[in-house]
Amino acid sequence: MSKKKILPLVVVLGLLVLAFLVKIFFFRSDFYFAGTVEVTKVDVPARIPSVIEEMPVDEGNLVQKGQQLIKLSCEDVKVANDLAQLNYKRAKSLYRSGNISEESYDQMRNKKDDLQVKIGWCDVFSPLKGTILTKYFEVGEMVNPGQKLFTIGDLDSVYAWFYLPHDRIGRLKIGQKVQALLHEMDNKKFDGVIEFINPESEFTPKNVQTRDERTRLVYGVKVRFANPDGILKPGMTLEWKDEG
Repeated sequence: MSKKKILPLVVVLGLLVLAFLVKIFFFRSDFYFAGTVEVTKVDVPARIPSVIEEMPVDEGNLVQKGQQLIKLSCEDVKVANDLAQLNYKRAKSLYRSGNISEESYDQMRNKKDDLQVKIGWCDVFSPLKGTILTKYFEVGEMVNPGQKLFTIGDLDSVYAWFYLPHDRIGRLKIGQKVQALLHEMDNKKFDGVIEFINPESEFTPKNVQTRDERTRLVYGVKVRFANPDGILKPGMTLEWKDEG
């Protein structure tokens, strides 16, 4: 091949290599680690079998700690409580006059106290300030002890787990401030703080999109985000830019 033909070929190859290097160093796309927003959740159970009489709240409502969520009818407990109160008054009078034993008096008192506690269970209150994420029953339905009535989440402070390779972990520490983006809101930025770094590696969780990424050993990093406006919701995806 003549020199005249080789020279243009070399020039073309040189330009291609130069373009490739320019793309790598000046136009490379950023890589982000993705994390799913989660919240601290509390399940509020029923503690006594009864029918729901009133439910002044609904899904999506913000509730305060101590706010009433449900009123149960508790007809049988109320009848039993009235009878226990009456029997206790009689027993107290008989005990003072010496007509019944102390043991019998104590039994009546304990039964009264037990039913008073159960009467308190007829009104269900929120154990924390939060948002009702799920309700499981409607007014008029029967509930049994242990059944979930509501799931309440604290949306003022949310967190997300990000999974980073070992060569990124060394630059991180607990308490370090980081920033993540919410793609659905034009990459709105949210400030967060690293709350926990898993000291042991694990395979990338199955909810990561590609099979290749799921086979990598990574370290879980828990980042806490303030969410006073309630913008971040459970299930949203935050993206943390790889600074490497």
